Amino acid sequence: MLAKITIADYMSKRLVTLGQGTEVIDAVKILLDHKITSAPVIDQQGHLLGMFSEKDVMRIILETVYNQSMSGKVGDYMSLDVVSVDAQSSIVDLAEKFQQSSVRSFPVFQDNELVGIVSRTDVLRALASNN
Repeated sequence: MLAKITIADYMSKRLVTLGQGTEVIDAVKILLDHKITSAPVIDQQGHLLGMFSEKDVMRIILETVYNQSMSGKVGDYMSLDVVSVDAQSSIVDLAEKFQQSSVRSFPVFQDNELVGIVSRTDVLRALASNN
């Protein structure tokens, strides 16, 4: 039954996105306010440039210890090696991808357009609602 469930069935469609020029401290507040672990970084045309996550923030914190200042832009710290998934892929394939990666969420594309984000928690929701 799970093999027939697609990522589109459980992904978050209301995207919280960041611009590469967003101040790091503002981005951290956005992540906290929305209770999310990462956010896609997009340009003005809506194209994905990278992902900004809690892991990127940990790197910033370590640099802050040495530099005594938490400044900078999201574009300076975002992860550029972004792995995305297709909205019509199976939730089982997604679970396998999560198992092989330390990433906690993936941007979701359909027809080359960013349409959502899917997290490990979404996979858990799919499992719980189908048992």
